[in-house]
Amino acid sequence: MIRVLFVCTGNICRSPMAEGVFRHLVKEAGLEESFHIDSAGTDSYHEGETPDHRGMKVALSRGVSLTGQTARGLHVTDYGSFDYIFAMDNGHFSEINARAPGGHSAKIEMFMGREVPDPWYGNEKDFELVYDLVLEGSAAILEQMRKEHQL
Repeated sequence: MIRVLFVCTGNICRSPMAEGVFRHLVKEAGLEESFHIDSAGTDSYHEGETPDHRGMKVALSRGVSLTGQTARGLHVTDYGSFDYIFAMDNGHFSEINARAPGGHSAKIEMFMGREVPDPWYGNEKDFELVYDLVLEGSAAILEQMRKEHQL
């Protein structure tokens, strides 16, 4: 089982979209039994909330449901519970690394190797851009993991 965690600030925009898109691609590939997929926020002030309605609308218009997701904060136990932790921007990457306990097993990486812009203060077009970036990045991550883990 490959355990993947996507992290943004509040876990209501970018990381739940990445979780939903990656989960959708994994399902399409018939690899659901090989993955555990989740998302979290560096901050927990949205804990228990659903993803942003604009992100849910954009994802659903592309055939991806974010239903059933609720925001949660990044926990110290995540560093041992996940194989990969993907940060959605440089600030998240720095914070995730700074909070990491010594000897953790998670591989911490930037999602796509670059920043995914925060659509929170934008409009639906900003969420569409984030969706496109998340789709591109998720497809590349899945392909890389299929090769590395011989799936």
